[in-house]
Amino acid sequence: MRVLVVEDEPRIAADVKRGLELAGFAVDTVGDGEAGWFQADVEPYDAMVLDLGLPRLDGLSVLKRLRGSGSALPVLILTARDGWRERVDGINAGADDYLAKPFRMEELVARLHAILRRTSGRASQVMRAGEVEIDLTARSVTVSGDSLQLTPLEFRLLAYLFHRRGEVVSAGELLDHLYESGTDRETNAVEALVARLRRKLGPSLIETRRGHGYLAPAEPS
Repeated sequence: MRVLVVEDEPRIAADVKRGLELAGFAVDTVGDGEAGWFQADVEPYDAMVLDLGLPRLDGLSVLKRLRGSGSALPVLILTARDGWRERVDGINAGADDYLAKPFRMEELVARLHAILRRTSGRASQVMRAGEVEIDLTARSVTVSGDSLQLTPLEFRLLAYLFHRRGEVVSAGELLDHLYESGTDRETNAVEALVARLRRKLGPSLIETRRGHGYLAPAEPS
C-alpha cells in the first residue's frame, strides 16, 4: 500500500514516514498543500495523511478539491488537540477519520488500517486464501499455521493482491503501489517478486493472466 503524507513540520513528517514504512507502507511526503494536491492528482495512492495547517493551500482546501474532483482517496486528517471545529469541518468536507496532535504512531497506523479496511469492505485485519493467512497489523504471514518470512516488498505485494482479491491487477499498477516516488520501476521487478512468492507460498495462490496481470482468489477456499 502506498500513502501520501502532507505535513509541513519536517520532524513530524519524518517520524510519520518512518513509522508507516515500519508498518509496511510505501510513503511519499510533501510539505505544503499545493504540492499535496498536485501529487494526489498525478500519482496513485491508497490513502493520504493530511495536516490541516499547511502553507500555500490549507489542508481543508486540499480535501475539498479532492472530493470536488470526484476522488474517493481515503484521507486521515491531523489536527491540533483543541481544534474540534477543524475536525468537524474536516469530517464534513469528506475526511474518513481524524487524529489530534500529538499522537502515538501506533494509533495513526491503526486508524489508517481501519480506514483501508472499511473502504475495501473488510471487517478484519486478517485476510485468508486457502491455507495462507495475512495479518496486516502484525505484518505476519502463515501457511497452514506455520510462520513464513517475507521481505518487506514481498509482503507489500501479497497484501495488495489480497486487498484486490478477485481482480486482475496489472504489473504497472503493482509498481505504482509498491514503490515510492522517484524509485526506478520496471515490470521485471514485479515478475521476480511474484516468482519468489510462488516459491514460498506454492505456485497456485497467485495466478498469471497473460497480457493482463496477476490475480489472487476472490474467496477463501
